[in-house]
Amino acid sequence: MASMFRSEEMTLCQLFLQSESAYACVSELGELGLVEFRDLNPDVNAFQRKFVAEVRRCDEMERKLRFLQKEIEKAEIPTVDTGENPDAPHAREMIDLEAQFEELENEMKDSNANYEALQRSFLELTELKHILRKTQTFFAEDIHGDTQVLLAEEPSSTGAQLGFVAGVISRERVPAFERLLWRACRGNVFFKQAEIEEPLEDPGTGDEVHKCVFIVFFQGDQLKMRVKKICEGFRATLYPCPESPAERREMAIGVMTRIEDLQTVLMQTHDHRHRLLQTMAKNINVWFIKVKKIKSIYYTMNMFNLDVTQKCLIAECWCPVDDLEKIQIAIKRGTERSGSSVPSILNRMHTNQQPPTFNRVNKFTSGFQAIVDSYGVANYQEVNPALFTIITFPFLFSVMFGDCGHGTIMFIFALWLVMNEKKLANFKEGGEMFETIFAGRYIVLMMGMFSVYSGFMYNDCFSKSLNIFGSGWAEYSNFSKYNLHYLEMQKEKKVPSIMFLPENAAREVPYYFGIDPVWQLAINKLSFVNSFKMKLSIIFGVVHMMFGVILSLFNHRHFNKPINIVCEFIPQVLFMMCIFGYLVILIFYKWISFNIHSKRLPSLLLTLIGMFLRFGKVQDSDQLYAGQAAVQSLLVVVAVLSVPWMLLIKPFYLRHKAKQDSERVSKTGSQSHIGLNNGETLGDDSDNRELVHHEDVEHDVEEHKQEEFDFGEVFIHQTIHTIEYCLGCISNTASYLRLWALSLAHAQLSEVLWNMVFKLALKRTGVIGGIAIVLLFSFWAVLTIAILLIMEGLSAFLHTLRLHWVEFQSKFYGGLGHKFQPFSFKLILSGEVEI
Repeated sequence: MASMFRSEEMTLCQLFLQSESAYACVSELGELGLVEFRDLNPDVNAFQRKFVAEVRRCDEMERKLRFLQKEIEKAEIPTVDTGENPDAPHAREMIDLEAQFEELENEMKDSNANYEALQRSFLELTELKHILRKTQTFFAEDIHGDTQVLLAEEPSSTGAQLGFVAGVISRERVPAFERLLWRACRGNVFFKQAEIEEPLEDPGTGDEVHKCVFIVFFQGDQLKMRVKKICEGFRATLYPCPESPAERREMAIGVMTRIEDLQTVLMQTHDHRHRLLQTMAKNINVWFIKVKKIKSIYYTMNMFNLDVTQKCLIAECWCPVDDLEKIQIAIKRGTERSGSSVPSILNRMHTNQQPPTFNRVNKFTSGFQAIVDSYGVANYQEVNPALFTIITFPFLFSVMFGDCGHGTIMFIFALWLVMNEKKLANFKEGGEMFETIFAGRYIVLMMGMFSVYSGFMYNDCFSKSLNIFGSGWAEYSNFSKYNLHYLEMQKEKKVPSIMFLPENAAREVPYYFGIDPVWQLAINKLSFVNSFKMKLSIIFGVVHMMFGVILSLFNHRHFNKPINIVCEFIPQVLFMMCIFGYLVILIFYKWISFNIHSKRLPSLLLTLIGMFLRFGKVQDSDQLYAGQAAVQSLLVVVAVLSVPWMLLIKPFYLRHKAKQDSERVSKTGSQSHIGLNNGETLGDDSDNRELVHHEDVEHDVEEHKQEEFDFGEVFIHQTIHTIEYCLGCISNTASYLRLWALSLAHAQLSEVLWNMVFKLALKRTGVIGGIAIVLLFSFWAVLTIAILLIMEGLSAFLHTLRLHWVEFQSKFYGGLGHKFQPFSFKLILSGEVEI
């Protein structure tokens, strides 16, 4: 939990690894996932690094595995995911893996080539079978009326024998093919075609294609060449076809025999290929894990430097201070695995660089941390808003979404995701939307749970109130149901505010929990609920913003900046409390001190405006308590004075301090120069210390020159910060009114859906009423889920996101840090980190 409040303490370490043990040590650190390596060769090209050859070999192995995986998917063989996470193979095993993948790839390519060749032969024989079968009909048909054509016996009228070609062509090309034959040959050909009933499989693509058998009769060699060229252009396949019926029958018998033999060979080849793919499918995931781990290790080792002896690798890494012992143990274990006798060394380094931000999260807190990180990663050891977002985010969402019926549906859906999270973790068919919702399942669970609570507070369930405890009003204490007749009777009766009850009522007590259900029947229900929710929005907004200002105090104290406490935190608190804190106090005071018997009800908005416009005076209509004018005058003075307090004190104090530091450094530096120029000699001990002191002073002078104080820049920055805070307090408070606006919109939409859809069915009776209830309930349920749960839920989620990012986090959160990205096999294999 401490890591959630503030990021982990990080340190920069230098790691010395022997060449023979570097691979094993990096492998152990990858399994641990607590070290972020820095690239010590930023100016070196990726192709000039030491282990680029090994990375390329891993790329080649990945290519082969992707080829094998594609073949497995094409054969529709499911891959077995056992959840096994093997350790990174030893460097020597890389050669064995390469040889194994090379052998599998070659075997698969040979199998594919043989299978495709067999399929192509089978396709050709099948097409030839259909040609022999169809042409028998073609030769028997009448071409010139009543004359039967027998090509082997009858010559044409000119004395030349009539020739023909037969083949198959795709069905969609037949019309264009026939048209071109007719035009190119000027009508001197006779074309016949018949469709092959069963689709044929293309060996190259595996798709089913529909083809037609055709035969073209012509006369002369010139037409023969022209017909063959047209067939070639349309990718028609020509087959030899005997002229005599006896030869065709004999050829057909031979073709059928060859087809039967080829089918047997195809079946055996397919079974062998299927067995090979099944074997690979069992191991393909494990192979991918091994190759990715090897590649990530060598990719990481390319960030290291070599010492002058070329025997030691030097690395720099960020790591959590609390985990240094675990990292030392992992390095020691890697050294022992490699068999090296020289231990690896891990040294902490001092640096002025900004460390990365590392917040430990689990499956519950990761979603809330992601919400904060989407706005900006926290500065190093800055207060982390995610810890408080766990409660404030679902609560503010529920204030806008408050409906115990809709909240229950949301809660049940999220609970189902949580209960089945192991099963759904690898579910990829839901798309990106489902993956996003599943990643935030605990957020949805909390939002649903808080919405149920807010729904009971509003006494709102699918736009209806729940009569759990009975009404606090004597006249309505025993009503048990709401109907149109009863509501019509109450049209002219205004039910007063239940928070302040008449003293002469027979039995009128405050409702035990939430809003009294009798307000569902009141014609002034909307006025009361609007007033109540608007005041709640202001209260929640001021408390939320004030909490953000208080969190800034923890940042100032942690980073040891007392000037920020005095010149920023204190005036910020005074400014907000004197104006908006006072408004919240007035809201509670009015609720307690005024009731329906009061002769007047002062407007809090006019009171707040008059506090500034009529300084020192209060109108009778705005009078709330005695001494109000003096109190409000004091609050206005304090609020106005806090503005120059924020604006001026810090810049002028920093300017004064910078002048003092400059004078001190100049004075110390001149004294050192005078001492050295007066001929003083350097002794063994004291003089050496003097020389070191002189060097330190010169370093301070040089650093002071580099970081010279710029008063104008500081003053402008403070001016912007002051204006942003003062105007932000006003605009942000108004922004929290979206809590009221969206709550009103959600309640009214729910009521409209009930009255205009489902309520219509309740007016019917008998069989027709039963059918109407079933149909209209289905329609109402679909609209409720689509509009009120999905659309309204998403709208409330986005508005809650805005309230946290802008109104809350702007009070204390910088969000200018960079996230800790450790070298972790888990992150690499999950795809969160790419190499």
